[in-house]
Amino acid sequence: MIENTPPKDLKRAEKLAAFDRLLTIMDELRLNCPWDKKQTLESIRHLSIEEVYELSDAILSKDKDEVCNELGDLMLHLVFYSRIASETGDFDVADVLNGVCEKMIRRHPHIYGDVKVENEEEVKRNWEQIKLKEKKNKGVLDGVPTSMPAFTKATRIQEKARGVGFDWDDEKDVWAKVKEELLEFEQAIGEEEKKEFGDVLFSLINYARFRGIDPEEALDATNRKFIYRFNYIEQKSKELNKNLKDMTLGEMDVFWEEAKRFE
Repeated sequence: MIENTPPKDLKRAEKLAAFDRLLTIMDELRLNCPWDKKQTLESIRHLSIEEVYELSDAILSKDKDEVCNELGDLMLHLVFYSRIASETGDFDVADVLNGVCEKMIRRHPHIYGDVKVENEEEVKRNWEQIKLKEKKNKGVLDGVPTSMPAFTKATRIQEKARGVGFDWDDEKDVWAKVKEELLEFEQAIGEEEKKEFGDVLFSLINYARFRGIDPEEALDATNRKFIYRFNYIEQKSKELNKNLKDMTLGEMDVFWEEAKRFE
């Protein structure tokens, strides 16, 4: 079924040699470094999460050199996990790589099989349906990590539900749901406020999905924008030898508006 084959990679041998070098270094560290020898799958888990966030920061800052550096750190962690598991006979790096290769082939029947697709949406729907078959007795939403950030988790939940046909058809209906949830939140009191606020966020994330907006990225951009503007106010207050606490909201708002011109 594969109609277009990738161009010949003239650097393939160089890439394979680099990966082999990393495997060799990992073996040496595991045998000879006191710190590396002590590590377990559990002990480096939180470090891996930190590395992913550092990679994310590098991507958002558009620092390609730092992206390359952080990818290296993350690659080291993946090799580290595989090396640890190989010592107990559970799996090794070959099992990891072959496993993901087989998974990609299974989940792309429009490339490696005779399935026809018209667009990206059909590719995503097929992916979720194939994944569900692979999980056998597991539910549609069982694959969403419990520790995933709430905004990203809500998006994945909605995407997985859409993969089996549980979704709105019309964007207008989604926006109507947002307005309905906002009204319920406005009228809520006591313990109900937290529940209704969660419903508002979930419905907004759903609407963002329909509009092709990543809510996590959108909120992060707003956070960074706020930080920049607030830092500008703080800088101006220092230039005026004023304490922020002594400035009025009106004075701070002048600098807030001024900061917008330099974004």
